[in-house]
Amino acid sequence: MYLARGAEAVVILEESRVIKERIPKNYRLQDIDERIRKERTRAEARLISEARRGGVPTPIIYDIQDFRIEMQYIEGSPLKHVMDEEMSKKVGHLVGRLHSIGIIHGDLTTSNMIFSNDIIYLIDFGLAYMDSSLEAQGVDVHVLFQTFESTHSEHEKLIASFSLGYRESFVSADDVIERVKEIEKRGRYA
Repeated sequence: MYLARGAEAVVILEESRVIKERIPKNYRLQDIDERIRKERTRAEARLISEARRGGVPTPIIYDIQDFRIEMQYIEGSPLKHVMDEEMSKKVGHLVGRLHSIGIIHGDLTTSNMIFSNDIIYLIDFGLAYMDSSLEAQGVDVHVLFQTFESTHSEHEKLIASFSLGYRESFVSADDVIERVKEIEKRGRYA
């Protein structure tokens, strides 16, 4: 069963497992395209596993082949459909853990979080990378705050709740929150 198609990959459900397969880009030379897709596939699987080892709920990786990752299907609701202040605080905890181990998700949205059995799972690490810089962490959180603003009417409360959870789980949270404010100002005047 087809689940999603993005710019980089197709995601299908096959025998209760998610298969994410990176699609070829015809504008690239075939050898280069294959190398890039293999590298990105391996990197994504590695970061999903690293996040899980760091205490962030993610799907279990079952297999990796050239351009495809076979992983656990998380039965649940996208967080955007059940988001409230309590959930936002939990997301703050998760993102704090993620940033504590040096992982930037790269696409922190409530669509890339699944709520299942009272657990929030982070999914889709296709844009994730390792970086412990304040700027990278600030951009990661800024993307999430923009999602709150564009999809949730109570976004100020969600941001405040996220910030509480983030501060509880990440020692540099205050610096990151300040950087998010700087990033917002840059966007307004650009």
